[in-house]
Amino acid sequence: MSLVEVRDLTKVYHTGTVEVAALRGLDFDISEGEFVAVMGRSGSGKTTLLNVLGCVEQPTAGRYLLAGEEVARLNDAQRSNLRLRRIGFVFQSYNLLPSLSAVDNVLLPTVYSGIPNAQQRARETLARVGLDGRAHHRPAQLSGGEQQRVAVARALINSPSIILADEPTGNLDTRSGQDVLSLFQELHREGITIVLVTHEEQVAEHAQRIVRLMDGRLESDRRVERPLDARAVLAQMLAQSERSEGPS
Repeated sequence: MSLVEVRDLTKVYHTGTVEVAALRGLDFDISEGEFVAVMGRSGSGKTTLLNVLGCVEQPTAGRYLLAGEEVARLNDAQRSNLRLRRIGFVFQSYNLLPSLSAVDNVLLPTVYSGIPNAQQRARETLARVGLDGRAHHRPAQLSGGEQQRVAVARALINSPSIILADEPTGNLDTRSGQDVLSLFQELHREGITIVLVTHEEQVAEHAQRIVRLMDGRLESDRRVERPLDARAVLAQMLAQSERSEGPS
C-alpha cells in the first residue's frame, strides 16, 4: 500500500520577475514500511522535495497524497495537524533546544499533540534509541551521535507514519554516522517508513531504494539489491580499531 503518492509534482519559486523551478513534474510512490534514500547534487531539489513531503511547503502544481489525504486541498491548520500526526523530522544540525534536557526536547511535539502519559512516553522513546541513561543531560553534555538520537526520539514521540531525515549523518564522524544509520535500519525493521536525504553514496546504500534527482527531475529510481548492514559495518570498524590499538 502506498503511503506517499506524488504525481507531476512541481515547485516554482519567484524572486521578483525570475522563476526558479525547484521540482519539475516528479512521479513516484513510497510504500508503507519502505526505507528510501533521496540523492542529488546541491540544487537538485532534495530539500525542496523533503519540505513538500513534510507539508512545510505547498507544491505549485501536481498532486501529493499522504496516507490517502490530498495535501493540496488542506488549509494551513489541517496541514499542521497532518504534519503533527503523521510526520517526524530529523535534521542535520539536530535542532535541539540547548536549555532543555534530552527528555524535555523529546517532549516538545507533545505540547501540541496532547498525547496522554507524555512524560513516560518520552522516557520510553529515549530508551528505545539507547539513551535511557541520558534523559536529564542537556545537548552540550551529549556527543553528536547522542544528540542525533535525541532528535530521532523526538521524531518518534507522536508515533508518525513516516520519518523525514535531512542529511542526518552530515555533522557526524564516521562511527557515529553508522550508529545513527543502524538506528534507522532498526526502526525500518519495525515497520516505520523512512525517507532519508543524503549526498553520500555510502549512506544511501543502507536504504532499500535510491531515488536520484537532477535539476528538479527524477533522474533514476532503483532498488538496492543488498543494502549495507550498519551493524555489520560498525562491528568491522570496531574490530579494525581494536587491531590498530593492539600490541605492536
